[in-house]
Amino acid sequence: MPLGELYDPGRGYLVNDTCVVEADVAVRKVIDYWSHDSKKETGYVGLKNQGATCYMNSLLQTLYHIPYIRKAVYHMPTTENDIPSGSIPLALQSLFYKLQYSDTSVATKELTKSFGWDTYDSFMQHDVQELNRVLCEKLEDKMKGTVVEGTIQQLFEGHHMNYIECINVDYKSTRKESFYDLQLDVKGCRDVYASFDKYVEVERLEGDNKYHAEQHGLQDARKGVLFIDFPPVLQLQLKRFEYDFMRDIMVKINDRYEFPLQLDLDRENGKYLSPEADRSVRNLYTLHSVLVHSGGVHGGHYYAYIRPTLSDQWFKFDDERVTKEDIKRALEEQYGGEEELAQTNPGFNNSPFKFTKYSNAYMLVYIRESDKEKIICNVDEKDIAEHLRIRLKKEQEEKEQKRKEKAEAHLYTIIKVAHSEDLLEQIGKDVYFDLVDHDKVRSFRIQKQITFNLFKEEVAKEFGIPVQFQRFWLWAKRQNHTYRPNRPLTPQEEAQSVGQLREVSNKANIAELRLFLEVEIGQDFRPVPPPEKTKEDILLFFKLYDPSKEELRYVGRLFVKGSGKPLDILKKLNEMAGFASDQEIELYEEIKFEPNVMCEHIDKRLTFRSSQLEDGDIVCYQKPSPVGSNEQCRYPDVPSFLEYMHNRQVYYDLIR
Repeated sequence: MPLGELYDPGRGYLVNDTCVVEADVAVRKVIDYWSHDSKKETGYVGLKNQGATCYMNSLLQTLYHIPYIRKAVYHMPTTENDIPSGSIPLALQSLFYKLQYSDTSVATKELTKSFGWDTYDSFMQHDVQELNRVLCEKLEDKMKGTVVEGTIQQLFEGHHMNYIECINVDYKSTRKESFYDLQLDVKGCRDVYASFDKYVEVERLEGDNKYHAEQHGLQDARKGVLFIDFPPVLQLQLKRFEYDFMRDIMVKINDRYEFPLQLDLDRENGKYLSPEADRSVRNLYTLHSVLVHSGGVHGGHYYAYIRPTLSDQWFKFDDERVTKEDIKRALEEQYGGEEELAQTNPGFNNSPFKFTKYSNAYMLVYIRESDKEKIICNVDEKDIAEHLRIRLKKEQEEKEQKRKEKAEAHLYTIIKVAHSEDLLEQIGKDVYFDLVDHDKVRSFRIQKQITFNLFKEEVAKEFGIPVQFQRFWLWAKRQNHTYRPNRPLTPQEEAQSVGQLREVSNKANIAELRLFLEVEIGQDFRPVPPPEKTKEDILLFFKLYDPSKEELRYVGRLFVKGSGKPLDILKKLNEMAGFASDQEIELYEEIKFEPNVMCEHIDKRLTFRSSQLEDGDIVCYQKPSPVGSNEQCRYPDVPSFLEYMHNRQVYYDLIR
């Protein structure tokens, strides 16, 4: 303000040479969103944004916080055999249950899958009004034939009458239509009442635009809309986006647009109502939700201000975050329009700086006062089907357990133990190369400070193998990317803690500790102590190939001497395969399979050391292919079969 205005007696600022200055100071609470606990601070939780789905989150929160809808959704019939991703009712029940009882933000992926959205759809910014209508239509359809049939209609459906009335002759045409939401003009309207005035504004049909009235020909007429009844829950879509014909583009209308806390649609003697409207119904509404768009026509962010119980306390639901807000933030600051910034140097420029507010309301939800008690009803566990309660409680417990495990992960080590039974089950079925899929073996979650010797007692309980009969081998990743048992643990290593052992053994940078449990079985089929291993001993694993069946299977393991020869163990290999003791067999070393298969023939006359065999190596063997049998067997030997399996694996990886 210029000093001249302040000193002007006519302005009234100075009285007895005294000027009183009042300042309204508000300090907003700074929220640390990283540590903010929405449930603890507000009693409510948010929804996770799965990629530009904040528009959906704001709508879902609005619907959830209309308890009458939540109760109806809970009462929709579902079965324990339904899958949420394939059932809209179950997906919504699950979502609402988690919003009601979860302590953390809730995911919406199951719900979007139940809509039939693919990955691309779920990342597109859909039109909110379209989504609202689609969701209501789907719910209305799924509720047919159930105890909650007609709920959506009862809550959201209103009716208006389109009329055309001739001025000079006695002729009137009317048509009753239903609506679930109303689209109100923002441009040129200062508030909701002005939009309703425009909605029912009478249009004159005259001149070149006369109305053709059946038997009366072209006539001057009045055309308009009046409301027969309003719904208990009134959804107002504000037309913030419109097409600019001059510029041939869509634009966002950021004009100031006010909306009241209480909306009286009976104002001025029911000017919005048709003659047939029931005047005994009081159309006084209370604001429940304000859905906000922040940004421009090509994108932005959506969130909602909601009064779940219609009390004075407002809450802002912004994806995962929920915060308490005052009425000014929920109403006045969402009117849009321009805001003035005080000049930092008034002497330099007297004109205030104005900027357009791009955050403003685009949808309002009002609840009729006379229906408030019915709609803001109590919803508790008795409204939820027992099978749903059991199912969702179990999901919540599992989620909580996973969260706890994740929080305590640094205190634990995962130990994966493979043993002979795993090799027997997997080789030839799930696994053709190497020995085992470590994701399918027994996994133990062990505290890092526990000694490995104590862990062996856990293994004894799990597998029934006494501690003294257990010998553990470390796995190692070789330069050719194969993964094989490398060496047994030393007594000194077994005396260490589990955490120490994982650190010293983890050269492959694998998060877990992987072990192979060697158990020797005696003649009475009971475990016996493992034989002492010397530097001369080599642990080999054996696979048997049957060309006629195109079958590869695991048959066992043996310790051999480095100075020994395959000829020394042929009888034992035949016994393991179930062959005659003098059966001639061919031996191959499975060396690697990525990027290409390498499987080489083993000369039975050379020593194992000369063939460069070492601990953990795999030997595949088979009966020799008879001369002339190539036509009968597609893959007559181990190398050709492994090549075939490798090509098949590459093909399936490509088409996936």
